[in-house]
Amino acid sequence: MTTQEFITAALLEDVGSGDYSTLASIPADAKGKAVLKIKEDGILAGMQLAQDIFHYLEEDARFTLYKKDGDAVSNGETAFTVEAGVHTILKAERLVLNCMQRMSGIATLTNRYVTKIKGYKTKILDTRKTTPLFREYEKQAVRIGGGYNLRMGLYDMIMLKDNHIDFCGGIEQAIRKTNEYLAASKLDLKIEIETRNLDDVRRVLETGKVHRIMLDNYPPELVEEAIGMIDGRYETEASGGINLDNILSYARTGVDYVSCGAIINHAVSMDLSLKAQLA
Repeated sequence: MTTQEFITAALLEDVGSGDYSTLASIPADAKGKAVLKIKEDGILAGMQLAQDIFHYLEEDARFTLYKKDGDAVSNGETAFTVEAGVHTILKAERLVLNCMQRMSGIATLTNRYVTKIKGYKTKILDTRKTTPLFREYEKQAVRIGGGYNLRMGLYDMIMLKDNHIDFCGGIEQAIRKTNEYLAASKLDLKIEIETRNLDDVRRVLETGKVHRIMLDNYPPELVEEAIGMIDGRYETEASGGINLDNILSYARTGVDYVSCGAIINHAVSMDLSLKAQLA
């Protein structure tokens, strides 16, 4: 879904057959100015999307930008002002706020995780645990907060998880069939495989032909043991039950990546408002 398609669908959901509150009370040719106020400390995200939404409704909408995506912001600061038709401002208001508040909350939480393990080589990854049709912007917010995207969907990376392995008949069969399929289909995709214990790790190492080994629901001491077994042959990723309280213990193991669904699905929206600025 492109940005234009997203904005079209989101405005249709909100405006429907008409913004009757505005149509009833504001002249169609009225012009105005509004200010995006920051009401909470955190990492700002969604500035570009906000501009795209306003410009979708009114190509000549004029912005004065005081902040940019990724800025650390504080309560009381201003992100931008926008000058446009009042009908445009009032139509865009809720969509802009919903997007920016959600994205800023994700960027803020992601940055807390990244800051917690600063100095270690481990990188924070997101997951596919996202809001339907808003994944692109939630993952963008992760990057703004200093994290990394694991994959955008089922189409850009192979991830052989426990259900794939069980339905396929085992680790060896899953790896073999996947490599055969990729070769036959002429697809150049990396392969990650989930392991549930050290015996799974041993079997993956004996089979080979993968790029990354996921260590799912391992305590830190077993992650460290598994990394010793892998010995740099493949990338490593720890996953499952990792949060702000224990992430440092995982980073200390030397694992390459830690994936955290929580950086998106546990994020709390940042408090922002869009207010009319009267002369």
